[in-house]
Amino acid sequence: MNLKRTLSLLLVFPMLLLGFQQADAQTKELTKEQILNRNFKGIVNPVPRVLGWDDNEHFITATFSQNGYVMKRVNVSTGEEEVYQRLQSDEPSVSVEGGNVYYKDGSETKQLTDTEANENNPELSPDGKKVAFSRNKDLYVIDVESGEETRLTHDGSDMISNGWASWVYMEEILGRSTRFQAYWWSPDSKNIGFMRFDDSPVKTFPIYLADGSYGTLIEQRYPKAGYDNPKVRVGVASVETAELTWADFDENEDQYFGMPYWTPDASALWIPWMNRDQDHLVIYEMNLNDGSKSEIYEEKQDTWIALDNSDMLQFLDNGKGFLFKSDKNGWMHLYHYDMEGELVNQVTEGEWALSNVERVDQENGVIYFTARKENSARFDFYRINLDGSNLQRLTFGEYNHSIQLSDDGKYFVSTYNNTSTPTKISVFDADGEKVRDIADARGPQYDDYKLPKTELIRVETKDGFDLPVKITWPESIDESKSYPLLVSIYGGPNSGTVYDRWSSPGMSNWWAKEGLIQVSIDHRGSGHFGKVGQDYLHRDLGNWEIQDYSYVVNWLIENYDFIDEDRIGITGFSYGGYVTCLALTKGSDIFDYGIAGGSVTDWDLYDTAYTERFMDRPQDNPEGYESSSVMTYADQYKGGLLIVHGSADDNVHLQNSLQLVSALESAGKDFEFIPYMGGKHGWYNLPGKQRHYMKKRYSFYYKNLLQKPMPEALLGN
Repeated sequence: MNLKRTLSLLLVFPMLLLGFQQADAQTKELTKEQILNRNFKGIVNPVPRVLGWDDNEHFITATFSQNGYVMKRVNVSTGEEEVYQRLQSDEPSVSVEGGNVYYKDGSETKQLTDTEANENNPELSPDGKKVAFSRNKDLYVIDVESGEETRLTHDGSDMISNGWASWVYMEEILGRSTRFQAYWWSPDSKNIGFMRFDDSPVKTFPIYLADGSYGTLIEQRYPKAGYDNPKVRVGVASVETAELTWADFDENEDQYFGMPYWTPDASALWIPWMNRDQDHLVIYEMNLNDGSKSEIYEEKQDTWIALDNSDMLQFLDNGKGFLFKSDKNGWMHLYHYDMEGELVNQVTEGEWALSNVERVDQENGVIYFTARKENSARFDFYRINLDGSNLQRLTFGEYNHSIQLSDDGKYFVSTYNNTSTPTKISVFDADGEKVRDIADARGPQYDDYKLPKTELIRVETKDGFDLPVKITWPESIDESKSYPLLVSIYGGPNSGTVYDRWSSPGMSNWWAKEGLIQVSIDHRGSGHFGKVGQDYLHRDLGNWEIQDYSYVVNWLIENYDFIDEDRIGITGFSYGGYVTCLALTKGSDIFDYGIAGGSVTDWDLYDTAYTERFMDRPQDNPEGYESSSVMTYADQYKGGLLIVHGSADDNVHLQNSLQLVSALESAGKDFEFIPYMGGKHGWYNLPGKQRHYMKKRYSFYYKNLLQKPMPEALLGN
């Protein structure tokens, strides 16, 4: 390599050669036994996970041990720790045991129901006097004191469910964390808002389980792109009278409803409504007396609107309006509206994305929030006045910060690190001044060991997107040799995976020791470039992802002579499996080998709400669906793909991989396919199958990328 080439590399990658030279000065190497046994004592200290605050002066941590998690209560002022015994709150709670609802208050436990049916999703009313729950897809309440039970709905069936979400709503709109719950107590405990689902228009998809002599066939109500969704009504049930009031919507209209919000005074229910194309959002206020509705907020976009039910809308106290998150101007920001929906002011602005509102201090007119402002690969903590003035960064340095704020806003705990700095935990006051250090992952022997170099760089595309790329280099590089490269991705819209975070030692160290270059890349639509970047993906999934990934890999090959362009691998699961399949077909000029798990292979086969958000309906975008399908490029496949899929996957159906298998067979192509029997969207709950998968994965890397036998040590891992 000539001097000019060496200098250019140092400018592009200033720590590459220098980093390797510094590592050589370190005498000790991690042994393979240390890595496989995760024995890093003295090198890396275990750091706790901060769970939250017990009160304004104490936060709770959890550290994993051989006996499970050890929880501790830490005093902010002194740093003193004590074992945290209260694993459950002393506040009254409800649960389901053996299919029945139980109420617990301190040491007292009371069984509330005793039926052969299974009750689900019990929730205590805000005043603590009643419990709502689902039974046979109807909604009930029971009085804690008297045990008197009231049935609120009466038409639950195989097709009709009240307060129990249809599959597509649980998966894509309300969220998996709801566990299908689709009802919400009013703040005054007098009413329950709920959704009623009619699944009769939704076609069924058969999921076959091969156990036993004849197997089992599960008929799943699953609306695929372009087909009918469930019909949905939003209602309010009076807890006292069991009378129902229905919101004034036509259930036969193509539409979606987001998670509703009760106004703080419980006088009205606010219902997010969205059209089928998901580019028009309206927040309606429902009149509890007659179900009539009035418009509070409206938003339209040319592509799609991100309906974030977790914290999209937040009411202010005393009728002072509400805060609303929107990316309508290209970046996710916070807006202040009055209760009639008139804009008071935009709170945050700029070419950066707000993440979460952590606290609103109305007394002092201050909002605390996290955002990716200084660097899109890092999260920082800020405060700003409600009127949008006096923005202040409270965290510090070139670190990625994960914070836990005390309820009174007086302190926050930050767990912080970056790619090259092990995790630290410290407590800070509301002005960002450090109170005390809590933990440091860097052990006393950390600097004695020769650890692989990991760094985060940016690669600029020809049209100006500074794509983030994270690379872990082999433990030692001999530039006279060539090294394989493995790209690990997810790749979904606004679902980036490249952040400036430290990773504790693990299997990445093993692969670095074996000579594998490990890379992760985020494309323009991953969230680093706001909605501006995401909009490139509209009606065109897969295209820009492959273009950006290919561009970065080409850039690396061109800039580093020791990368073997004939040993480029890629792997991912779910959306990452989709991109991997595309990379081995449409992108086969760049990518040589891949492992694709739980993959969507044709967007015609996935659900309505997710697919149509980005692609519109197949009948409205046939060209986009054709160009985004993996099967379209089956003739470009050159080999080297391992396809794995759970046979009982109810999210991305096995049908996706089977159709790709059929296309490759018809084209006379060579590939590997492993269906994991009984596995769903992943098979971590099936330990034997998970071990089989990991060994297959390791052997695939050794055979195709490292091109040497797999060590015996991995066979038993």
